[in-house]
Amino acid sequence: MDPILTKKVIGISTNPEVTAFIESMSQPWQIEISNELRQMIHQSIPDAAERIQYKKPHFLKNGKYAAVISPSKDALSFMIFNTAELELPAGVVFEGPPERKWIKIREGQAPDYAMLSNLLIQASSSL
Repeated sequence: MDPILTKKVIGISTNPEVTAFIESMSQPWQIEISNELRQMIHQSIPDAAERIQYKKPHFLKNGKYAAVISPSKDALSFMIFNTAELELPAGVVFEGPPERKWIKIREGQAPDYAMLSNLLIQASSSL
């Protein structure tokens, strides 16, 4: 099947720049988690658009920021926008101001994708 048709059938519109960015990360674990986060974002926000902005993959809903994946030397940050009204789960360390929160993921840690997806769905529901 034509890959472009496949993308349309499953409702995911990927940006080759984002794919290249993720594939160019130096740490294999960051590539793996970034791909999982990207897939989770598209499952949570089926019409999400993606682009490279400020040298990081950004994911938008209706032209507004919804999420960002940001690698660093020893971590991967996942940021969710529009979080001021969210009730964040106890025991999970989120950083940032009320309107956007991020979680740092380090090598060997397994992100709770279901929890992140739930927060992303809630945060993006009004975008």
